[in-house]
Amino acid sequence: MDNVRGKASVTGYYEADHDRLDHLFKMFQALKATDFPKAKQAFVDFKVGLQRHIVWEEEILFPVFEQKTGVRDAGPTAVMRLEHREIGAVLEAVHQKVKEKNPESDAEEIRLISILSEHNRKEEVILYPAIDRFLNPAELEEIFKKMEALPPERYAACCGGH
Repeated sequence: MDNVRGKASVTGYYEADHDRLDHLFKMFQALKATDFPKAKQAFVDFKVGLQRHIVWEEEILFPVFEQKTGVRDAGPTAVMRLEHREIGAVLEAVHQKVKEKNPESDAEEIRLISILSEHNRKEEVILYPAIDRFLNPAELEEIFKKMEALPPERYAACCGGH
């Protein structure tokens, strides 16, 4: 994992991870028709990275937000969790095409990009800055330590045997 220690904010770190994931997905899209093995590797890196990102949010960030605000079931994290389920379903639809070595995944990709861009915007504009406002430096460091300690089996399921 990237070295997360010393990061100044949740917002900065997670926005950079969004950008990294976007780049991997664009690589997949650019290569899938001309170099499928490289495209597949970009997709695997994207999928595992996105799954890790979601687990970080749901198991580490969202509980902090909910504890600090007292808002859980009807708040922004509840909406984010629902969107994560939708993202996961569309991600699996693209994954199925990759497993089949089928580059005809444009419709699924458009849907995924649409959901992710709106989802990421809400996180970057509302949720992450709110979390940053709630945290002192020790709490921020604790979040990054928990992120580093997350075992890969929590998020790394992808693409075995194909």
